[in-house]
Amino acid sequence: MPNNKDSEQLSKAYFAGGCFWGVEYHFENIDGVQSAISGYMGGHMPYPGYRDICTGTTGHLEVVQINYDDSIVDFGTLAKLFFEIHNPEQTNGQGGDIGSQYLSAIFYNNEKEKKTSKNLIDILEQKGMKIATKLISSHNTPFFEAEDYHQDYYEKTGKKPYCHSYIKRF
Repeated sequence: MPNNKDSEQLSKAYFAGGCFWGVEYHFENIDGVQSAISGYMGGHMPYPGYRDICTGTTGHLEVVQINYDDSIVDFGTLAKLFFEIHNPEQTNGQGGDIGSQYLSAIFYNNEKEKKTSKNLIDILEQKGMKIATKLISSHNTPFFEAEDYHQDYYEKTGKKPYCHSYIKRF
């Protein structure tokens, strides 16, 4: 949802939860989120494209960059939603999307985000879940925006996510 802050004033969060189309879909309409951008993070190849990461050899994950106004919504709220829109227990992908590019991860920007994410994982594990989500520092890990045809995919096609659905966990 648009707000009055310039993009430089917005906070950023990075979530990898399988196919980025579904993750993007669930974050786009959250109050305080200005944009959800599909892309790639975590690999060793500079400027990867979709065909590159689909080989499973670049080390990149499909990631969504959430640009948000932290005076409206905080990182903890976004992280909770992340854990509720995908299966954080799946180790080999997400739903039918199997492969290293579809693994679950949070690329944290600072120790506060790391601690918040770890606390949420602890809560889920106390409920009996075995969480596969990795916590990875975003420092020295650039975000590469995906090709235009991946942006707002479900909005453009009128389809609904097939790998992502909301399950209340908190």
